[in-house]
Amino acid sequence: MSKIRIGAARVKQGGLTLYATALKVRDLVAEGFYSVDTLDPEDADDRGYQRLLNTARAKKLADYILKGQDSQDAFLPTSVFLATDKSIAFDATNNTIEIDTQTVGPFSVVDGQHRLEGLKLAAQKDSRVLDFETPVNIAVNLPKIAQMCHFLIVNTTQKSVDKSVEQRIIARLSDALDVEDMPSLPRWILKTVERGEVERAIRFVDFLNEADGSPWKGKILMANADIDGATINQRSFVKAIVRYVLTANNPLASFNDFDKEKRIFLNYWKAVASLLDDGNSTVLYKYNGVELFCKFSIPFFTKLLDRKSFTVATMEQLLASCFENVEGDYAGVGHPDWWEKGAKASFLNAGAINVVSQELSKALHKASFTTAIEI
Repeated sequence: MSKIRIGAARVKQGGLTLYATALKVRDLVAEGFYSVDTLDPEDADDRGYQRLLNTARAKKLADYILKGQDSQDAFLPTSVFLATDKSIAFDATNNTIEIDTQTVGPFSVVDGQHRLEGLKLAAQKDSRVLDFETPVNIAVNLPKIAQMCHFLIVNTTQKSVDKSVEQRIIARLSDALDVEDMPSLPRWILKTVERGEVERAIRFVDFLNEADGSPWKGKILMANADIDGATINQRSFVKAIVRYVLTANNPLASFNDFDKEKRIFLNYWKAVASLLDDGNSTVLYKYNGVELFCKFSIPFFTKLLDRKSFTVATMEQLLASCFENVEGDYAGVGHPDWWEKGAKASFLNAGAINVVSQELSKALHKASFTTAIEI
């Protein structure tokens, strides 16, 4: 390909002229159509600016595009941003541009190198992808230094979707999986949707945040919400529940009864709060408290399963006995003042949280109590 005439809309933004158009993959991946100026940190005279290609990321996109070929529902609406320091002929009478790659090529890729590489990989495996159309914005008369500036602007002003919103969308997809016709989803998203763990974790968090008598009532900042009094965001709590509570080694996940599971989880936090919350234990309701007690729920619920009792009173008794048996540097974990702002719990990092959880597990094995079997 040396020349191509396509429909385009001319867009002027200050001194910048863009042509918004669509190109088939066969044109985009043609030899000499585009180049990627990769930054070489070892070369002081280098003028490249692109990040190194992440082949795994490109392959993920390729897999998604390939999966959608039979069902014709793969889509890629985000435009690729190409640039040249030369002009392109524009015919205002029929809104077309003529690209002569011998004259203006290769185009520099300002944004979209992973999309282009993914499309190229997909086309190598399935020729139908060559006819897949991709939206493209082409900037003309843009010097190399200006292209670099635009790359910086695009990649520092874009904001990915909030993780809490992402979790809500995944939860809704999981809920609709068996009753709605789903378009093709990228494999890594589909697996999460099919497992349904995010959807279950969202329901746990909603219940804790809304139930009367819950120590968490009104304390969890939900997706797109703006409330006073929240101490932790939904995404952090959901992540901790998925990682520790809804795992195969946590007995709570084996009940297969959500109503019972959510009440047991609420009882757990009621018991924790009754022993540790004196009104000033603010860190208990932040990331460190959530991470620690979600992690500790695995051995704790295992112990309760042996006793066949998950009441608040039973949990309080076991927790109190456990706290009394904690030794060493973290013996204060069972005291409310340990959880006050600025106290020791405020400065726990991931490694320290793991150590505290291990010490609680050791103390739990020392604890003993007797109670009647209850349901």
